[in-house]
Amino acid sequence: MPAPSPKHARDPALVALGAAIRSMRKARGLSQEDLAHRSDLDRAYMSSIERGAQNPGVMAIVGIAKGIGVTVTELVAEAKL
Repeated sequence: MPAPSPKHARDPALVALGAAIRSMRKARGLSQEDLAHRSDLDRAYMSSIERGAQNPGVMAIVGIAKGIGVTVTELVAEAKL
């Protein structure tokens, strides 16, 4: 399992982003593994992002949004960031 991003792990913004990713993923019937594959990320890393334990980079967020089938703007709006 990836080590959490110690400086920002569990930050409310990361928790909100992770919850938005999880909600949108589930609404589209995607498993965490499916989304990780579509986003070219490791499943364990995806799990950490959804839990708010990772501070994903811009390109990871872009890949996740594409994997879900939404824009980054829609993903951020869902997270209320």
